[in-house]
Amino acid sequence: MKHFIALVHKDKGSAFGVSFPDLPSVFSAADGEEDLVANAIEALRLWGEDEALPLPSSYEQVTARDDIRAELANGAFLMRIPVIEDDARVVRANVTFEKGMLEAIDAAARERGLTRSAFLASAARKEIEAA
Repeated sequence: MKHFIALVHKDKGSAFGVSFPDLPSVFSAADGEEDLVANAIEALRLWGEDEALPLPSSYEQVTARDDIRAELANGAFLMRIPVIEDDARVVRANVTFEKGMLEAIDAAARERGLTRSAFLASAARKEIEAA
């Protein structure tokens, strides 16, 4: 999993703006702080549908840039955004659950029209991206 550094800025009376020093053409916005990470992840994933994401710069590399330091001095802040890249390869994994938990997982997957694997992958993605 990759993590990109996002630069977040907010002018009075506006939404939060999100940009990525490693990907100058990728932008996102959010009305509230609670939506910043999810919206930034979505922007990166959409961009990644058309092109492979580059290796992200480290925090040290990003903060060494004069333009980033200037933004930070003007009130911007940095966030680390996780990105799970889609990969067409499928691998088998053996997992163990308590019987009641497995029954609850299967019931929840059925209610959503998903396989157990698809449900677990979706739940894991949501948990990882929310962290």
